[in-house]
Amino acid sequence: MSKLVQALFSGMFFTFILDFFIFLGIKINYIDFYEIDLYYNILFADNQNIFIFILFSVFIGWLVIYVNSNKIKLSLVGLMFALSFSTLIHPIGHSVAQMMLMSKDQVLKNKRHTFVGDIYYNGREKVTFYDYELKKIVILNKKELIQ
Repeated sequence: MSKLVQALFSGMFFTFILDFFIFLGIKINYIDFYEIDLYYNILFADNQNIFIFILFSVFIGWLVIYVNSNKIKLSLVGLMFALSFSTLIHPIGHSVAQMMLMSKDQVLKNKRHTFVGDIYYNGREKVTFYDYELKKIVILNKKELIQ
């Protein structure tokens, strides 16, 4: 039983490190690039997919604890770290962030105006939106938007 718990905690630890660098790359190359007013949380809780986190934690934990071949362990874990660190490179980090955070060709309405454009970031209370007509980024309050 202790080996199973050790595998789970090892997997969570390594997955947390991988997550940190993925979201750091997103923050540097997307959030800061578009000057989105967002408090950076290491866990990026609003955008974290718990099922993917658990899946990677279990896989990495199993790999690190139960696989006997060090070549396979180092190769796979090294590849995952290289992929995670690659988000620190601007084009890669920006593309990953666009896949995760951006919604293209959206229509949002409030009482006075209809906005057509791209959602750059959909936060808890505000939406960072690029309006095609205005040709600039606007911050919309979610409470004012009409569904």
